[in-house]
Amino acid sequence: MAATRLDEIDRKILAELQADGRMTNVELARRVGISAPPCLRRVRTLEEQGYIRGYHADVDARELGFEVQVFAMVGLQSQAEADLSAFEARCRSWPLVRECHMLNGEVDFILKCVAPDLSTFQRFLTEELTAADNVASVKTSLVIRGAKDEPGVPFDILEERLNRSA
Repeated sequence: MAATRLDEIDRKILAELQADGRMTNVELARRVGISAPPCLRRVRTLEEQGYIRGYHADVDARELGFEVQVFAMVGLQSQAEADLSAFEARCRSWPLVRECHMLNGEVDFILKCVAPDLSTFQRFLTEELTAADNVASVKTSLVIRGAKDEPGVPFDILEERLNRSA
């Protein structure tokens, strides 16, 4: 569903929950300017409609001992839908792969991987990823440091766009 099908209160609810998914329903209702019961109904509806996919803690991978973060660009031998779907399913089964995105262009997929150390990632790379069916090439880039890691969407940009079109 397009964001334009959501009213201003729904968009405020989503923006507030994106910023702090742990707040109570009473606090959320206060922040968006409605009472708690209709706020809870709206949240449940947003969940049912798929706007809210879940609630997660933002954990620090390095603090937990995952010192290595790598982006792997994967080229496949075949881009037939069955082969693409099979590769996506395989990626979902690999714990070190935290994100998998199909791309347009020279690379078929980009994977975001984390590992406790370089040897663990290297073992995954040589024994699992490059050995997987249909994988033709893998190019990796080791993350030196991150400058920004902002989940979700920029609601202020969405509101500006909606206000311009109104």
